[in-house]
Formats: sequence, C-alpha cells, structure tokens
Amino acid sequence: MGLSNLLENISMAVTSLKSNKMRSLLTMLGIIIGIAAVIAIETVGGSLTGTVTDSMSGMGVGNITVSLTQKSSDDTSGTSAGVTLRRFMDSSPSGDDLISNQMIAEFESTFADKIDRVELTREAGTATIHKYGDPDTTISATLTGASPETLQALESDTPILAGRWLTDADEGKYLCVVSEKFVEQAIGTTNAGALGTRVVLTVNGSPCAFYVAGVYEYVENEYASMFGEQDDDSITTTIYLPLETARALTGADEGYQSLTVVTATGVDVTSFVDVVGDYFASYYTRNDTWTASASSISSLVESMTEMLDTISLGISAIAAISLLVGGIGVMNIMTVSVTERTREIGTRKALGAPSSAIRLQFITESIVLCVIGGVIGVALGISLGAWLSSLIGFAAKPSLPAICIAVGFSMAIGVFFGYYPANKAAKLDPIEALRYE
Repeated sequence: MGLSNLLENISMAVTSLKSNKMRSLLTMLGIIIGIAAVIAIETVGGSLTGTVTDSMSGMGVGNITVSLTQKSSDDTSGTSAGVTLRRFMDSSPSGDDLISNQMIAEFESTFADKIDRVELTREAGTATIHKYGDPDTTISATLTGASPETLQALESDTPILAGRWLTDADEGKYLCVVSEKFVEQAIGTTNAGALGTRVVLTVNGSPCAFYVAGVYEYVENEYASMFGEQDDDSITTTIYLPLETARALTGADEGYQSLTVVTATGVDVTSFVDVVGDYFASYYTRNDTWTASASSISSLVESMTEMLDTISLGISAIAAISLLVGGIGVMNIMTVSVTERTREIGTRKALGAPSSAIRLQFITESIVLCVIGGVIGVALGISLGAWLSSLIGFAAKPSLPAICIAVGFSMAIGVFFGYYPANKAAKLDPIEALRYE
C-alpha cells in the first residue's frame, strides 16, 4: 500500500511538472547550475590532482633524499621536520663535513633489508661545444657525475640506444654517456657512429676531451615545453660522467652533500624517512655547523594532494551556494503551486485524504523536481568537466562520491524547501479550500 501511494504521488508530481514545463524548468535552473558547477569543479580538480600526483609519483615515491643542512641553535632532530635552516648563510661544508663513503657503506650494511640501492650524483657544471657544421653556434650541456647504480636505474626511462652505461671500472676515466640529441647537435653522426668519438668540451673556460661510451634516448622535458617551444640549438641535455671524473673536474673534496636512498619494495617510506634522517644525523652530533636531514617525495605528494583537494573543496563550496538559491526558488514555486491548487487540496481532504497524504504529495513533487534538476545538472557537470579537462590537457576524472553527494543533496533540498509549502497545504481547512476562487 505504501509503495503504491508513493508511485501514485510520483505520477501526480510528474503530471504536474509536465503541465507547467517552462515554470518547472526555470525552477530547476538554480539546482542544475549549482550541481553542474560542483561536478565540473570536482572533475577538473580530480583530473589536475591525479595528473600532478602521477607525475610526481613517477619521480620516485620510494626515494629518500639525504642532504646536509646548516644547524640552528635549537636544532634537536635529524629529520626533515626537525631541522630549521639558518638564514642568510652562504658558507659551504668542508671536506670533513661531507657524507663520506664510509658512512654510506655502514648505512647500506645496517639497512640492507630495507633499501634497494643508494644513488650518488655530483654536478660538474655546464659545458659548451660548437654545433656540428656551424662553428658560430654554441651548444650547452650539463655535466653530471653518477654512480653505476644511478645510471642503471635510468635504463627503464632513458634506454641506451648505442654503447653502454658507465661501470665501476670507468672511474677516473674521461668517458661519457651522451644523449641522441647531443649527437645530433655536436657530433653529426649516427648513434652507433658516435661511440668512441673524441669530444672536446669547454669546461670552466678550459678545453677538456672525453670519449663517448654510450648514447641514451633523448626525452623531451614536458615541463619546459609548457613555457613555449624551444629552439633546437637551445636544448640543454645531460652528459653523464664517472663520479671520480666529475670530482676531478670540480676539484671537490671526497664525499657528498646529498644522496638518494631507494627503498626496497614494501617499505613504508613515510616512517622510514625519519629513521634515515636520524641515522645520518647521528654522525653530526659533534658538528657545530652541519647536520643531515632526510626528505621524501611521498610526503610532498601527500601534501600536494591535500592542498589541491582543499582548494577544489573550497571552490565547490562557493559554487554550492547557488544550490541554496535554487532551493529557495523551489520553495517559492511550491508555495505558488499550493495556492493555485487550493480547491484540489480541499476536494481531496473532503473525500477523506489525511493531512499526511497531502503533505507527502507536495514533498514528493518537490523531491521529483529537484532530482530531475540534479540528474540534468550531473550530466551537464560531467560534460563540462570533461571539456574543461581536455582543454587544459588533463584526462577527465569524474568524482563518483561528488556525483552521489550532489544527487543526494538535491533530494535533501527537495525535502527541506518543500516541507513548508507541503505543510501549509496539509493544514488547509477543506471548507475554506473549497470556497477558494
């Protein structure tokens, strides 16, 4: 009996809406705009968040960066959260302050079950060379010394096209691994033909000769392309050198200012980062100026995600204000509907319809009005969100929770703003209603 009454009320509501199509559409407009705006914002926000986090995750969420930082007077911890950097100090650590090979070896031994490898790099500055076939044009490249473990880790993203990566046996030798783009720019031959080629680079104003041991695949920097097209001659690629060779070029002391720890599969990076920071900081308890701190991209990804979600939620809340305006419009039109149908209400009550039935009839009509507007708003919001996402170059990711909440909220609006006119209709005196003109 209850279900049949509900279906009857829904049928009556649909009939009433059909009889006043334009008025019903204008009434639903606030609901449609509000829900469409919320869904579109959530879709674009979800697309942006997903794209950013995916990109950052590709940078290595399982990596922990250990670096030297200057102590402050109240420094009590070696973790990234506990270290407060001293400002306006441009001094650099001495050779005794650097992270030594012995520290790294002890760390690898202590946490052998929790780490996959330790990656070491050393920046050796920028080198220049004349463009092949055009001595008036200069090509630039970044020199980076890297351990064999670091270079092998690059294989998945930047495979070797010819030759090989550097090994431990190459330490101290003037060998290099260049990109196919550099081969095109400065050598002017095939990738295989570049192997063994003597390349004379200008480093810190002095010529320095290297021999090409390998050529890796060039991958365009997607972030650099966001700021406009790059001229082919202005593209700067990386030339990889043995670690000791890079140190000799810079005249640096042995040891490192930073290193990267790649954790083993299954290790909780968020908690392990503090352990790593405390471990390396323990070597600097008697150092008055420097200490070691650890940080992880995973925590940065979490913070970035939370920030983007908060921004999206805030904008959605502002857009949802239009739902309040739409709800007021629903209450207004339902009040008008009650006034127009006073004789109908009086007739039903005279025939024995209880006040609860009258109240349910108008609440149902209000809910149906809002649900239809909500469904239209969801469809419009998804379409608008997908279009905006594609416009800014992101894959559309509609938020299912947001869709469910939007539809549920539209039903709640129907109940809340429909109750007053429905209750007003239920309280009408049947005699007075029948006399109404």
